[in-house]
Amino acid sequence: MFIRENTKAVKVGNVQIGGQNKVVIQSMTNTFTYDVAKTINQIKDLQKAGAEIVRIAVPDKRSLDCVSDIVKASPVPLVADIHFDYKLAIGAIESGIAKIRINPGNMGGEDKLTEIITKAKEYSVPIRIGVNHGSIGKSDDKVSLSLKVLEEYISFFESRDFQELVISLKSSDIISTVKMNRLFAKKYNYSLHIGITESGFGEAGLIKSSAGIGALLVDGLGDTVRMSLTGEPVKEIKPVKVLLRSLGLLKEGVEIISCPTCGRTEIDLEKLVTEVDKRVKDVKRHLKVAVMGCIVNGPGEAEDADYGICGTKEAGMIFERGNKIKTVPFDSLVDELMKLIKSDKL
Repeated sequence: MFIRENTKAVKVGNVQIGGQNKVVIQSMTNTFTYDVAKTINQIKDLQKAGAEIVRIAVPDKRSLDCVSDIVKASPVPLVADIHFDYKLAIGAIESGIAKIRINPGNMGGEDKLTEIITKAKEYSVPIRIGVNHGSIGKSDDKVSLSLKVLEEYISFFESRDFQELVISLKSSDIISTVKMNRLFAKKYNYSLHIGITESGFGEAGLIKSSAGIGALLVDGLGDTVRMSLTGEPVKEIKPVKVLLRSLGLLKEGVEIISCPTCGRTEIDLEKLVTEVDKRVKDVKRHLKVAVMGCIVNGPGEAEDADYGICGTKEAGMIFERGNKIKTVPFDSLVDELMKLIKSDKL
């Protein structure tokens, strides 16, 4: 098992980021923030899916005027995403936001940034400093430039006696993102928000994000994570949960393992896995469940699973930690599996 970096913990509402706390799952609304009802509904949908912190855009005063009502209705701590206007950051803090995300370089100068810091201190609100490749200008070595810019920002905050920081170093390029975060972690112990920015859509975006995020997590880096995919933000949550669970970083819910199928498979395994996945989605206990296509890939290949099923067209077998416990008609295989899971036998 890899060792996670022991970073400086910060409190975002009632959620702790960093230290040895669990990796926190984030997402961001794509509603117009001034549409209060839609924004609140999407936040609740994200929370139901598994998001523990949600970011909202605050691009103008019209949006800012709605922040207080959204904060009051939100089931999770909210982060305000602020650019260009320091007054929006100050107003969001006064409206009860739990954290702000800024790029210090576009806040209008040191005096305005100092005002944000003063207000954040007053309300005990942490600040996420975000540096993306797209925001630092042209360079032949964007990794080095990003780190140089970030170090200047951090020095400024520390000179104002402010260290309640979460840092993000992102690019749409996986290798650059991994390099930046590895180099940063060698010098600082601030909590890291990780992800691949502008990763794309569909399977391509999912794979790209998973590759970059997974590499950092295996390095022990990453205290909070967002999988930034184009489209409906609720769809970002499940892949992150699956990734964290597969790395042993999420100790809740069911991890399903299943074989790729071959010429020995006599059943519609994809349909069977889909049914099991649907039936276990509300199980909170951390379990590993194997759904296999034949006796060869049954108990032997999945002996570390808590429970497993495999079978032929005529009959199915249920096993526990590699040991066969019963044979049942195939049509009742999933029902019998769920009885065991719900009985909490283990």
